Amino acid sequence: QLEESGGGSVQAGASLRLSCVASAPTFNTATMAWFRQALGKEREFVAAISVNGLNTNYADSVKGRFTMSRVSTLSMNEVFLQMNILKPEDTAVYYCAARQAYDATSLTLPSYWRNWGRGTQVTVSP
Repeated sequence: QLEESGGGSVQAGASLRLSCVASAPTFNTATMAWFRQALGKEREFVAAISVNGLNTNYADSVKGRFTMSRVSTLSMNEVFLQMNILKPEDTAVYYCAARQAYDATSLTLPSYWRNWGRGTQVTVSP
């Protein structure tokens, strides 16, 4: 029910825009997030956005470079991750996540999230 797209291979300093489509109407009332997992590392929090799109949270490593946004209609919910000034350390598989709740103290924990997409690969070369 969550499908990511927009990944690719770019050079450092470039930009990419990831998209996650949540097809079930129930996701219109879900908090959404982006996580990433580099090869051999644990999954880490990137960004989250509230149901109304007015509140966002970012990992310190991406603040000022990444922007999360969302668009919701009656039948579809889509979230975006605009990634600018990409660095080689941003290389990872990026996952979209959703949950029907908002707990600011738990957003960064992968275990908190109930729904996950399959991920999209982002590769940044020096």
